[in-house]
Amino acid sequence: MNENVTSFDVAARAGVSQSTVSRVFSENSPNVSPETRDRVVQAARELGYRPNVIARMMSTRQTNIVGIVMANIVSPFYPYVLEKFLKRLQEMDRQVLLFTAAPDQSVDDVLPVALQHQVDALIITSATLSSEMVEICAHSRTPVILFNRYIKGANVSAVCADNLAGGQLIADYLLKGGHTRFGYIAGQANTSTNSERQRGYIGRLRTFGIDDVLIEPGDYTYVGGHAAMSVLLQRSDPPNAVFCANDIMAIGAIDAAHELGRHVPDDLSIIGFDDIPMARWGAYRLTTVSQEVDAMIDATIDLMLAKIADSNLQTTLRLIPGKLKVRDSARPVHEEGQDT
Repeated sequence: MNENVTSFDVAARAGVSQSTVSRVFSENSPNVSPETRDRVVQAARELGYRPNVIARMMSTRQTNIVGIVMANIVSPFYPYVLEKFLKRLQEMDRQVLLFTAAPDQSVDDVLPVALQHQVDALIITSATLSSEMVEICAHSRTPVILFNRYIKGANVSAVCADNLAGGQLIADYLLKGGHTRFGYIAGQANTSTNSERQRGYIGRLRTFGIDDVLIEPGDYTYVGGHAAMSVLLQRSDPPNAVFCANDIMAIGAIDAAHELGRHVPDDLSIIGFDDIPMARWGAYRLTTVSQEVDAMIDATIDLMLAKIADSNLQTTLRLIPGKLKVRDSARPVHEEGQDT
């Protein structure tokens, strides 16, 4: 790259005006014929010219950079989500600036720093905001979208799996399998994902007259799921069906069950939520409700672009239905198809 080459040099080489060169290297190349655009790009390539990103940012007031804020990257689900976000945004010629919270931090600690950067929008995943930070986001000029979380009544748009319906799907499947004693291994208590999954599952069981559901905390971790299942199975009245609020807890629960001599699914059915790649491993073959990540990311990006275009757009909550993925960790129900 020749740093001394300017857009005027490219214009002279291509036989066009400097404003035409600027239009060619703007995001949408407006009002430039394909022939002229090709001639300008060829001239730029021959001269080693690259457009000045800072100058373009100042003229368009956009950086083409999207900030992603994550507070729980130890969960296998979120690196998986991050990889998909990176791919989709880079396909749109947008770069990503990643902000992460340390184990002893909350997203409230990180978000003020993220809002200081000149990003076009912020996507917040795996985190819950305080009411004070919600108000700061609402009054910020930077569009903020919550992914896989929402805050009821808050002035921030969000995209989530339909966690309530997912919990109901799991209850229905376990009831059809003829189970009689039910357990639930909970995620983090202050998250919308956990509360909605638990409400859907337990609420559906109650409609069938089942009020006694054993609940243990698992904190959305492998260690937490393992420990919670160990407690449940050492009771005098252990469950024979357990819904874990995410897949990594379910995998920990399966390992704990095996260590205690239980056979899955003959003695005990275990179902997760997320459908992370590990759920399909041969050692687990986990029955789970998938989060339709591609559809959720598409919805998030649609909301983000709409908010960038119109900062006064009303807040929106979009719920994306999940799908039951039937594998080998729960007693089969004959009318359900097998997922591979």
